[in-house]
Amino acid sequence: MTVRPAWEVQEQGGATAWFDARLSFPDGAEVEVLAVVRDGRLSLEDVRAQPPLSLDDLAELADWIEVPLFEACGTTPEILEEELPGSPYGTGRRARPAWPRGAEGRRRVAEEYLAAQRSGYDPVLAVMCATGHSRRKSLRLIAGARDEGLLGPRHARR
Repeated sequence: MTVRPAWEVQEQGGATAWFDARLSFPDGAEVEVLAVVRDGRLSLEDVRAQPPLSLDDLAELADWIEVPLFEACGTTPEILEEELPGSPYGTGRRARPAWPRGAEGRRRVAEEYLAAQRSGYDPVLAVMCATGHSRRKSLRLIAGARDEGLLGPRHARR
């Protein structure tokens, strides 16, 4: 992981600093983050990831970059020593969760889709978040689940 200062704004009682952080993973995935550190608090302003992060990984992103960012700006986070996160990635872990192929993958796509539909959420977005794939690839996976009969037709016929 690399962290570089982007810019800093001096204010009356202190300063607000922006940092560019880049995480690279063994499988070629990359995450770029624009983060703000102010008054001992970390905020993420912009996140770009290739391939896209799942919602779970996005929720953990601040924990992954918190310690290196605070080290780069010369302050320490306000957490206990035993709460310091270790690196969640070993040498072989992928940034995107592994998604099963074939019938098992289509079954899981159908489960995610139907669960989101029952909860009133966007089912395509739910599949995107679960698989870590783009909208186009997620729509293809949903179409495969429909073809297999795991999901109903797109439009009800009259």
